[in-house]
Amino acid sequence: MSMNASDESLLESLLAGEHRALARTISKIENRETGYQSLVSALYSHTGNADVIGITGSPGAGKSTLVDKLAEAYRARDETVGIIAIDPSSPFTGGAVLGDRIRMASTVGDMDVFVRSMSARGALGGLSTATADAVKAMDAFGKDKIIIETVGAGQNEIDIVQTADTVAVLVPPGSGDDVQTLKAGILEIADVFIVNKADRDGADRTVQELREMVHLGEGKQTSRDTSGHHGVMSTSGSSTMDTNGQNNHSGTTVGAGMDGGGHAQTESKSKSADLATHQTDTSNITPEENNHETVSPWSKPIIETVATEGSGIETVIEEFAEHRTYLKHSGEKAEQTRQRYAEEIRTLLRGDINQLIETRLNATSSVDVLAEAVRRGETDPYTIMNEIVNSVEPCLDKQAFEGVSDLTHYTDQIDSDSSDSNNI
Repeated sequence: MSMNASDESLLESLLAGEHRALARTISKIENRETGYQSLVSALYSHTGNADVIGITGSPGAGKSTLVDKLAEAYRARDETVGIIAIDPSSPFTGGAVLGDRIRMASTVGDMDVFVRSMSARGALGGLSTATADAVKAMDAFGKDKIIIETVGAGQNEIDIVQTADTVAVLVPPGSGDDVQTLKAGILEIADVFIVNKADRDGADRTVQELREMVHLGEGKQTSRDTSGHHGVMSTSGSSTMDTNGQNNHSGTTVGAGMDGGGHAQTESKSKSADLATHQTDTSNITPEENNHETVSPWSKPIIETVATEGSGIETVIEEFAEHRTYLKHSGEKAEQTRQRYAEEIRTLLRGDINQLIETRLNATSSVDVLAEAVRRGETDPYTIMNEIVNSVEPCLDKQAFEGVSDLTHYTDQIDSDSSDSNNI
């Protein structure tokens, strides 16, 4: 896809690290301005280096405060941060309602922390298609960490799985039976559980509820699909939970206590023997070259934090890093990326083909005219749909994928990769 001179200049400025160009690019993407597709297409070859972290959970769990403290901690490590805050859509303008992000104040003035509010625009799961494209812009820009904070409705936030590498679900203390109510959705999308505001009453009960939930779900999850997330099982299908319900990879134990000052505490423990063995001297091994079956499955940690005080933040960051390592050495990162791009292709096809058909349809008789015919009882939506599909199908049979000569090459390459993988 070719770009005009203006967009080429914009791309060059973005790749050169100009924050104004990054802001303009995201605006162009979000507003779906003319030429945005060519611009996003050009970004792909510059992506794949950033860690993409999703933060979701119920309203009031403290997501914005946690994101603010995470950004501050990453900057202390000299890592650059991009934040995309998905806010509720305004019913009047369609824009983000909470665009000022007043709770993210710790890094104000730091040019290496780029915060952008985006509207959910009514998208299922709280994420619009533009969000994934904005992530690519930040990745190509060179951000080390990209954090997506969603509107937050627990199990309804499953769309974040298609965009983030690691998903953290915040659960406020005292949730009680709410944890059981949200169990199915939360268990599917979470890689890390965070009980924020852990200095409040009810935190211990919430941790216990989550511990039981994780224990019951252990061994039932597979690799990411359109409804689930991480958790590739080993060939034995064994769990990495010990008899006390603790995680056997490095990080925190679930159910950590509070110190005398009311701050969240965590307990450290050694890495799992299995994972440690397979993480030795494998920094240059690609997922395709590694024997994934020997890597223990990811067991979801439960961390207590008090984000307003910065307590537990370092532990959260360590767990995120541990999960990134797991994704690389288990081979799940490659599979995750493939599934993400597959969903992007399907989404783009649905949108563009729908628009194409509706445009052609309006050239003869609008959808409103057809709807009136249904209202009068002269036809029905299914009959109309079948008539349209029947008229389009012969065109596809005659000219299917004309001009896309490389499709066969891609298919052959996939078959070759699969054959190589089977010979590992």
